[in-house]
Amino acid sequence: MPAHAAFRTVSASRCVEHIDVTRDGARLAEGGFWVVVGSFEGRVDAWRFTDVTWREAKAEPRTGRRWEGPAHDSWKTSLTKEQYIAGVERIRADIRDGEVYQVNLCRVLSAPLAPTDGLPDAVALSERLATGNPARYAARVVIPAQHGVPSAWVVSASPERYLSVEGDVVLSSPIKGTAAPGEAMLPKDGAENVMITDLIRNDLSHVAVPGSVTVPEFLALHEHPGLTHLQSTVRAQLAPDYLWTERMWPALLDGTFPPGSVSGAPKSSALRIISREETVPRGPYCGAIGWIDADSRRAELAVGIRTFWWDDESGGTLRFGTGAGITWGSDPLQEWEETELKARRLITLASADRMSA
Repeated sequence: MPAHAAFRTVSASRCVEHIDVTRDGARLAEGGFWVVVGSFEGRVDAWRFTDVTWREAKAEPRTGRRWEGPAHDSWKTSLTKEQYIAGVERIRADIRDGEVYQVNLCRVLSAPLAPTDGLPDAVALSERLATGNPARYAARVVIPAQHGVPSAWVVSASPERYLSVEGDVVLSSPIKGTAAPGEAMLPKDGAENVMITDLIRNDLSHVAVPGSVTVPEFLALHEHPGLTHLQSTVRAQLAPDYLWTERMWPALLDGTFPPGSVSGAPKSSALRIISREETVPRGPYCGAIGWIDADSRRAELAVGIRTFWWDDESGGTLRFGTGAGITWGSDPLQEWEETELKARRLITLASADRMSA
């Protein structure tokens, strides 16, 4: 089957090249349209596509295909409720001891999914999510493995911008702080958003014109299906030395990846603690998903939250990640409930015997 990728209002249908961005990131500024999938653990792949079509979002055609997902009761979690709560307590002890200020603690839900013919129908799942959980950075990437080119199967309903580039302007919009509709944010929600916004200001300053890093949006409430998020936006002007040169994407990714909102602060300490506490890799969850159009000098990369990914391990497994930001003010049970809130709607939509979402 042909490779296919779609992001909001752009689709591309013919993959002509693959690069490992860690080794060949300079290529991303040379030209062409690139689809990007980065795993939280650090591997970033990019595929150059042709036959690119841009559409208004409302003009995106729907196929009406039926999604055949796993049974609702077949989902398993990488961390049980007891394990997650114990992890929150250990992280609070790390914060008390001055090791870290904030850590994003995540778990991965998985369910067996073995399609009868080839890959799962990513179009059908993405259409179901678009109807039941519309998201600004919704995406699907399906690239079958062939001729040594690695595969990718990702369907995302991410609401969070990792990096947007328009010419010489870079934007990043971290989401930290989650509440059920109609409920107030807790003081810890604002505190963690402030910490992560400052982290991203620092990350972008390394490639920015001095004095150009600003925060045009700060602690803004954004309504999403089934929950409310607290969001800030950091803006920076790329320094001439990086502006669509071979240095640009290696520097941007080296300085900002993995995204601060899904790791913690300081990032190095948070990543060490995440490695200690989490029992399975996150993969594209909390990584980067999006596109880079070097010809028009534009890019849109989302943080890979609210994201499903599939592999053919043990006959086929569908996975979904969910997590929460842990601070000294965290209540362990409330943090577990936040991971449940973030997962509930999406898992219901992706299950074959879904209930009303």
